[in-house]
Amino acid sequence: MDARFDHHSNPVGAKVVKYIVSAGKAVADSTLPAATRHLVEIRASQINGCAVCIDMHAKDAAHAGETSVRLNLVAAWREATVFTDAERAALELTEQGTRIADAAGGVTDEAWADAAKHYDDDQLAALVSLIALINTWNRLNVITQQPAGDYQPGQWG
Repeated sequence: MDARFDHHSNPVGAKVVKYIVSAGKAVADSTLPAATRHLVEIRASQINGCAVCIDMHAKDAAHAGETSVRLNLVAAWREATVFTDAERAALELTEQGTRIADAAGGVTDEAWADAAKHYDDDQLAALVSLIALINTWNRLNVITQQPAGDYQPGQWG
């Protein structure tokens, strides 16, 4: 598959990507655990069918020490015993935040309260921002049909 568009070679696209990357740096610099960040990125990307993001975030997670068992079970996290209660809360918030159009009420109070039980305000800000950012990346990549499979860990920073 060939990409429809290269954001990096277009002045407007490059500027947009620059700002999204900058926002991502704020999340990366937060106290939200790296393992949680990887799980959120993978799960939202699975839901959105963004192969390039699944490829990148699964490889980065493995490179950071994430186990293949946990990576293989992200899509079925509800039935898996390998995720902490905090990670489960983040994954639920990710699913509801990603599937806003599918749920008439958006994110439930229960999902929010569960996440707030496990994460402080700064971590919640990072988590919500990460969910929004990965959904943005997913949409940019799916719309422009970015190919997957060639990513090397750390390639984009």
